[in-house]
Amino acid sequence: MKNLNLVALPHFVSVENLRNDEVEALIKRAEYFKKGGAVARLTSPVYVTNMFFEDSSRTHTSFEMAERKLGLTVIPFDPAHSSVNKGETLYDTSLVMNALGIDLEVIRHSQNEYYEDLINLKQHQKLNIGVINAGDGSGQHPSQCMLDMMTIHEHFGHFKGLKVAIVGDITNSRVAKSDMELLTKLGAEVYFSGPECWYFEEFDQYGKHEELDKLIPKMDVMMLLRVQHERHSGDPNEKKFDAHRYHEKYGINHKRYEAMKKDAIIMHPGPINHDVELSGDLVESDKCMFVRQMGNGVFMRMAMLEAVLRGRKLGGLE
Repeated sequence: MKNLNLVALPHFVSVENLRNDEVEALIKRAEYFKKGGAVARLTSPVYVTNMFFEDSSRTHTSFEMAERKLGLTVIPFDPAHSSVNKGETLYDTSLVMNALGIDLEVIRHSQNEYYEDLINLKQHQKLNIGVINAGDGSGQHPSQCMLDMMTIHEHFGHFKGLKVAIVGDITNSRVAKSDMELLTKLGAEVYFSGPECWYFEEFDQYGKHEELDKLIPKMDVMMLLRVQHERHSGDPNEKKFDAHRYHEKYGINHKRYEAMKKDAIIMHPGPINHDVELSGDLVESDKCMFVRQMGNGVFMRMAMLEAVLRGRKLGGLE
């Protein structure tokens, strides 16, 4: 691994400012870990806490597995019994963690760009803690995005010229926003489909919105998104939602599965609503990468965490 270009970052909150060579280096590092490559030996303890203010199973457990594989000491945090419920701000909670000796915090929060207050400090503030974004509202989901890139690269070996369709509740999906940005930067062609009521014109800068059945035979990747009912408060379209009708119009059923290119793949960030975005008996089909994505998530999150360890010179890494 001596010749590997290792990434070093002070925080990992977005994919927006990642250079292509950094993305490629992170993928290579994650692939190295997946093949059983040795982790860097820490010469001093590193303490991390996972602060999930929104429900999570895959991301939370995946981060904790990645942390333990890297040799980090994981300190539990339970938002349901924290002082946040007494009105403590996220900044002050982070200040507490910092004072107690926490080096890194992995945060999922309902507020878009919550991390801005933690990394762009005012002159009088002295918070010194690394932040890894595990998802902010409907903003960004960098770790899901990076594991998606790893999975695509693992299957195709490249990004340039690949046709990728992002299908579903795009407006409310932080996965969609992160993926469309990075895929475009890496040279893929992005397309969109799904209910037009959950699509913003601002996404036109990344690709065209088309009918699903027109896209199916042309796409290399079908990236399906969960309908995020929990973010539809006040949305009149939520009252009209019908799961069966959605599946008929926007879901991948057997007929659409068979119409896909031979080497095409299906991706989904999870959780999957069976027989809504995807027929339930296709979740573990040959073309569906859902299980592989989850497995890859551990190794990519190891690469991301290590990049912040190096960027902050924690554990003796540089």
